[in-house]
Amino acid sequence: MSFFILLSHFVLIACSKGEDADLYEVGFTYQVDPQSPYHIAFTNTSTGEYLYADWNFDNGNTTGKSTNKDKVHQMYFPLQGDYNVELRIWGPTNKIADTKVASQLITIEQDDPAYKPEENLIWADEFDGSSVNPNHWKLEIGTGDNGWGNNELQSYTNGDNVEVKDGKLIITAKKVNDKKERGSYTSTRMISWGKQEFKYGRIEVRAKLPSGTGIWPAIWMLGANLDSKGWPACGEIDIMEYVGYEPDVVHATVHTTDGSGSNGDGNSKGLATCEEQFHIYGLYWTEDKLQFYIDTPDNIVHTYSPAVKTEANWPFDEPHFFILNVAVGGNWGGVKGIDNSIFPQAMTIDYVRVYQLD
Repeated sequence: MSFFILLSHFVLIACSKGEDADLYEVGFTYQVDPQSPYHIAFTNTSTGEYLYADWNFDNGNTTGKSTNKDKVHQMYFPLQGDYNVELRIWGPTNKIADTKVASQLITIEQDDPAYKPEENLIWADEFDGSSVNPNHWKLEIGTGDNGWGNNELQSYTNGDNVEVKDGKLIITAKKVNDKKERGSYTSTRMISWGKQEFKYGRIEVRAKLPSGTGIWPAIWMLGANLDSKGWPACGEIDIMEYVGYEPDVVHATVHTTDGSGSNGDGNSKGLATCEEQFHIYGLYWTEDKLQFYIDTPDNIVHTYSPAVKTEANWPFDEPHFFILNVAVGGNWGGVKGIDNSIFPQAMTIDYVRVYQLD
């Protein structure tokens, strides 16, 4: 007996009213993985001159407007049900009245026996759109108090140093002048505070790191009660930090009232291809421990699990938010100075994913 039925009911909704409406047509095809009937690949077959492709797979995954029109989207439908997959294309005016939509209904007859509901993907940013998603992220700007508390020299901008392209988030640090003082560099600092906050789960960020003396990228989290508790009482989880003067070594660290700054509880791992290739920087976060890993959960970098948990050593029973940034100089990144010849330098992120654990 087949596991599912794919209903090829193809619906076109012609919303376009502009003069150029006849210059583009919408459509897509799909192909079922012969090894797994729950995995389906979707291909945009739209034709003509249009600006963006915008997918909604009706399984919690959307792309937003994307200029990457030819990307084949591999989707997983593990649960029984009807899924109305839609592709919207945006015409030259970039207005809703100048769009066309294609829709196909997919029916999954039964759940995937291999699906593990105890570890569901509860949130992700795949960066498939054309810009930073404002429902997920806020851009912090300026030089911050005391260089964001670390004597950093970059000024964070409101979008000039970040782009979403080809399914990737790219944060670029740039040189403004050769003075090596605050404001001599620009970069981006993105936070999910008040938008996407989490307590416990498995977290994975797939990234490729910048290089060069003076660069200091980080993938980290702070307690959402930062305003009321302050730092470090709110807790800080550094999933990945990297200082360019120490190439091919990544760091995972926990900061609390009991130990913060240079006294934080952490460990380091050699990773020879961290600047040249993408790697997964992961975190298992339960009510008992924080466990950091690279690429696979069995490649553990550090485990933090106080035997007796107190307010001072375990602020990790409260929601935290994400921070993605590339700093220049500062108390750690600038220990060996700054090589002005390296710029621009970029941290590229493929995705951020949060899974709920049982």
